[in-house]
Amino acid sequence: MNSKAKKITITAMICALAYVMVAFCRIHIVLFLEYEPKDVMITLGGFMGGPVTALLASAIVSFIEMVTISEDGILGLVMNVLSTCSFACTASFIYKRKRTFSGAAAGLALGTVFMVVLMLLWNYLITPVYMGVPREAVGELLIPAFLPFNLLKGGLNTGLTLLLYRPVMKAYSDHIEESFTKTDMRK
Repeated sequence: MNSKAKKITITAMICALAYVMVAFCRIHIVLFLEYEPKDVMITLGGFMGGPVTALLASAIVSFIEMVTISEDGILGLVMNVLSTCSFACTASFIYKRKRTFSGAAAGLALGTVFMVVLMLLWNYLITPVYMGVPREAVGELLIPAFLPFNLLKGGLNTGLTLLLYRPVMKAYSDHIEESFTKTDMRK
């Protein structure tokens, strides 16, 4: 299997696993905000395939979520893509530069910070439209509701990703090594 086919296969598998997380592992936290660990799968996919893989998986899973189980429509899609990409693409970008556990941890920490800041801004801009309330009302919810939710989400995603990092990356590198060995045998 060539490298393009492998990348497509990895992206498809990551999308499938992330969608399962959305469909079956949702936890209501506050207001309309729910936590689901799809970002963990998408971030691990980004570690394997790079930030573009994380971006594609985020868009694909968010779109499938929108047309199947979500009631949030296009605004939910936009917010999901922004949230997941700010976390997973940032972590993947840092990891691509330093492919170690500490590189993963640094990328996840920066991804959490970037996601929290970005989501505070986008919740302030989009949530009034979504909820049909004045922007001032949403502004009053930023610190007591949106900030803790996004910190919790980033912390859980970081912790779960780091927990799964070693076994997933070892399995991935073993698979890659095995693929190269088989290719070398054929020559």
